[in-house]
Amino acid sequence: MNEPVLSVSNLRKHFNLEAGFFARLGRYVHAVNGVSFSIGRNESYGLVGESGCGKTTTARLLVRMYEADEGEIIFQDQNVGKLKGNELRRYRNKVKYVFQDPARSLNPRMTVYDVLTSGAKGSTEKRKVTALREDAAAILEEVGLSAVDLEKRPAEFSGGQRQRISIARGLMMKPSLLICDEVVSALDVSIQGQILNLLLDLRGGREISFLFIAHDLKVASYFCDRIGVMYAGEIMEEGPAIDLWKSHKHPYTELLFSCINNSIPGGSLSPVPPLPSKATATTMQTEGCAFASRCPYAEEACFREKPELREVEVGHLVRCQKFLS
Repeated sequence: MNEPVLSVSNLRKHFNLEAGFFARLGRYVHAVNGVSFSIGRNESYGLVGESGCGKTTTARLLVRMYEADEGEIIFQDQNVGKLKGNELRRYRNKVKYVFQDPARSLNPRMTVYDVLTSGAKGSTEKRKVTALREDAAAILEEVGLSAVDLEKRPAEFSGGQRQRISIARGLMMKPSLLICDEVVSALDVSIQGQILNLLLDLRGGREISFLFIAHDLKVASYFCDRIGVMYAGEIMEEGPAIDLWKSHKHPYTELLFSCINNSIPGGSLSPVPPLPSKATATTMQTEGCAFASRCPYAEEACFREKPELREVEVGHLVRCQKFLS
């Protein structure tokens, strides 16, 4: 991997399981449990797993929507957790977030121009109004829309077009890293392909890095250079996308690939067998492997000892007891 633009080390976050003034303390959802990874310049890194595995929480920790309980986030030699004021705003200009549902993330009362330029207007980097409009028009055309769309409102566009507007908003500040959180999961298959190809073109033309969050392994393998497979807040396997597709090693990755149903448009994951009632991987810290209760190959040691994430081949890491011996 080339020089990292962002590095994450031992990131942890838990939430109180119950809410309200009289809620009982001491019960938590352990959403992120010691996650570490890095993203190189002009690289696309994917986080893949079932809903609730901690992918989105990890992404939101990176832009400090949530504050981490432990761990370190380094962006271009800056410790993100220590940034304040203008430094934090400049960081958020360089790391932009594209949400899953553009219908909810775009203000319906604002014009497309206002949507695209609202962040720039409040930025420490000031641009003249004429320059802002020129930049907004150019970026809108870059994502496949037209400059005449600047005065329209989000409701006048289709779902795929609204996602293009969301991507354009993220590009306005010329970021180094774009976080794409399930950006194609709510779209039709043909539109998914268009958006993915758009992101590939942007990456090639702008030399931008991506954190690509998805539950669809086919989509992630198509778009990403490397993939981290998450389960219960931990990365179970990480490696080059092509290696993961051809020779995945962790039992959970094997389960995810086995659940790709080719009869479902786009190859989305079919439902994975539910956790047994005794398993509480996200609500309590387990002594052993978090996946042991679902693993068909689990042995006694798997429930007793937590495996480390170990490199089993060059660039290919696995968190599994059978690779520790």
